[in-house]
Amino acid sequence: MRLGGNPAREDGVLYRAGTGPLLTGQRRPHIMLETSSHALGSCMNKTDIPFLSASELSGLMAAKEVSPVEATEAYLERIESLNGTLHAYLTVTADEALEAAKRAEQEIAQGNHRGPMHGVPVAVKDQIYTKGILTTGGSPVFNDFVPTEDATVIANLKDAGAVLLGKLNMTEFATTGLSHQFDPPRNPWDLERSTGGSSSGSGAATAAFLCSSSLGEDTGGSVRFPASWCGLAGLRPTWGRVSRYGVMPGVRSMDTIGPLGRTVEDCAITLAAIAGHDPKDRLSSKEPVPDYRAALTGGIKGLRVGIVRELLYTDLVEEEVRRPVLAAADTLREMGAQVEELSIPLAADAAAIAGGIRVEAPVTYGELLRDRPRDIAHDNRIAYMVGSIMPAPYYYKGLRLRSLLRDQVLAALGGVDLLLSPTTGVAAQLLEPDPVIDRKGKGNRIPWLLTTTFSLANVPALSLPCGFTATGLPIGLQIAGRPFDESTVLRAGHVYEQNTDWHSRRPDI
Repeated sequence: MRLGGNPAREDGVLYRAGTGPLLTGQRRPHIMLETSSHALGSCMNKTDIPFLSASELSGLMAAKEVSPVEATEAYLERIESLNGTLHAYLTVTADEALEAAKRAEQEIAQGNHRGPMHGVPVAVKDQIYTKGILTTGGSPVFNDFVPTEDATVIANLKDAGAVLLGKLNMTEFATTGLSHQFDPPRNPWDLERSTGGSSSGSGAATAAFLCSSSLGEDTGGSVRFPASWCGLAGLRPTWGRVSRYGVMPGVRSMDTIGPLGRTVEDCAITLAAIAGHDPKDRLSSKEPVPDYRAALTGGIKGLRVGIVRELLYTDLVEEEVRRPVLAAADTLREMGAQVEELSIPLAADAAAIAGGIRVEAPVTYGELLRDRPRDIAHDNRIAYMVGSIMPAPYYYKGLRLRSLLRDQVLAALGGVDLLLSPTTGVAAQLLEPDPVIDRKGKGNRIPWLLTTTFSLANVPALSLPCGFTATGLPIGLQIAGRPFDESTVLRAGHVYEQNTDWHSRRPDI
């Protein structure tokens, strides 16, 4: 889909939220909510609704105990209260969300329940096209871009009956981990710290109970990274499992849409709503989509789990992170899994291999880089300029090394069912100025991000909480599996989650 244009905007559908440099004015718009009598009764205080998991909320809606309109109003009120601090949303679609919630309420009241996402309020990364709704890709370059068509994942969410609350903040073009053109989202666990990126707003909004679940996009780790730092479950599905039609590209051979939720079950029901072959995306897979929620049942006795040495015993992983990951492995062992250590030699070089392939991004945005370089933030501008002059043999060598790494990952998965590692080697870091190279000569390349191995191998990988630091910051456990075997990855994560209480902790916000 073409990136550009400025289709007419329909008044009353959207507003911009936050105080970023390209946001109109410095006043946060107020959300006007209508009061109405709901067709569905309520069994709880409306202000408590946002603290339910998506799965819990879904069950109450199906039982007609909570109204989709009530839930939507509760989320919108919470967004109004907190988004000025957290900067999670770039656009809030209040009127449109309330209309969708009313439709969902009527359908459920009439006995036409579509499934687990029906009436559930969600939000999506601003990289994903939404018809009639501003879509910036995290950059002022697209500050006037309003798509005339929904991305397939948006169409799928609507078909599932989900309620779209708005568009979430992100790093520019989704090709940097920490660099924002708009106000950077704040981590709900510590407002002075980063959420991780590039799906930064997805992490902040989901962790702060500003949406029930969210969609992010994961290239080198952009769903799992914020999931780890924000104490969430976040899944990168197998490449091709979810359509990318209508998604602004980052690095096309790695980009993958995935869910973030407060529980593994939330990820399972959100993924089920968006997965499947799409004729508009010829690279999407025709592999059958299982019932991910049903796959969560059962234990993990006899499941073979391999701890990747190169992603655990490295200076990039702090001891305060390593200990909880090893403790998580012990928990899986107690649940009946067979746990062993194994080696994937090229995993230690995954970030360098990906660096050679990132040339795809400056090719995508080559015209912009040539004609308007100053409109690109410093981090991306320098990386794109370097990538644009990279000799072709470097790129081909990166592709060859990627193929070898994928072979090693698949070989490892021939002997075990799942692979285990930390998601990141450190907990959430302080928000700092952007430059790709600071005064100490250190690059902003987040070397302690340990997700790239599975991105390059195009296999599914889940991050979920496995502990907290002494200062109360979440620590992420990463579980990867065979291509298109999201079911086993989710089942193992769910079993671990249900036997620990890390996912039940809430940030004080």
